[in-house]
Amino acid sequence: MVRFLDFCTKRSTPALLPPEKFHCFGDWLHINAETPKEVIYTAYFAMSARLASQAADVLGKADDAARFRDLYARVKAAFQKAYVAADGKIKGDTQTVYVLALAGDLVDGAQRAQAAQHLVANIEARENHLSTGFVGTRDILHVLSKIGRQDVAYRLLHNDTFPSWGFTIKHGATTIWERWDGWTPDKGFQTPGMNSFAHYAFGAVYQWMVENIGGIRNDAPGYRKIRIAPVPDPKLEWARVRYDSPAGPIVSAWRRAKSGAVSFDIEIPANTTATVVLPAPSAAALTEGGRPLATAPGVKVVREGGGTVELAVGSGHYAFATAAPR
Repeated sequence: MVRFLDFCTKRSTPALLPPEKFHCFGDWLHINAETPKEVIYTAYFAMSARLASQAADVLGKADDAARFRDLYARVKAAFQKAYVAADGKIKGDTQTVYVLALAGDLVDGAQRAQAAQHLVANIEARENHLSTGFVGTRDILHVLSKIGRQDVAYRLLHNDTFPSWGFTIKHGATTIWERWDGWTPDKGFQTPGMNSFAHYAFGAVYQWMVENIGGIRNDAPGYRKIRIAPVPDPKLEWARVRYDSPAGPIVSAWRRAKSGAVSFDIEIPANTTATVVLPAPSAAALTEGGRPLATAPGVKVVREGGGTVELAVGSGHYAFATAAPR
């Protein structure tokens, strides 16, 4: 990582922007939404510096951490100066430019709020469909959740018209396609020279599904601490998500009854602890194994409010439930 960032720094202009000539495949296989390659270059340069600073912090390399935090700040400033307008519009005005800026925290304050609005407006202008290619698709749902638009993220996930994951499933896909238009009713198959029907890139959506539908996230190196914060989808009656972490399998499942009551089955691996955040009006509205939380072994209420209850739990299996709303 250090050598790569040294390479990026030397390769860039004194203003930390792309050189006159550089290679970039761009937002590969986007849908009529060409993202400027210089925006991609600079965004990834900044995000790489931030990632390196975080890695250095974990490894106890304070000097490197400080160095790369400073580099991130300088590249971020260059990004803002070169590509971000006063109204939060970003050069290219594609979904991907806003995804990159928001994912990398490259815009702040009012411009961040404006960029978030521009992203949602772009999605809505396309009748609630994405236009992202390999670069933007990886983070688009993460960014929508980050800006508080979980509703838009779920809308994209549930779409079954072109372009969407559901469109491919509707037309027989059992694997992830390389292209959104690998096959369409009006055009048939894409060019056989580049039209894989088992290609991971757009499958990156599964990380969002694990971290939001199941709510499973790492909270410390090696999953020694885990965070479970499921976001039940109104269109789904149930979900079961499992992640085989280095510490062992983590399971987060939920089911909504017709009455509106929701049950949560959660499994935390041995030698780990977890923070569990559940949607409930209060701790009194939750039970574990049919018991009030106050008498549930291994469960501690940390805080409640704002429609959620935060719990601290140890390893084991937990069966939480909320009562039906009155």
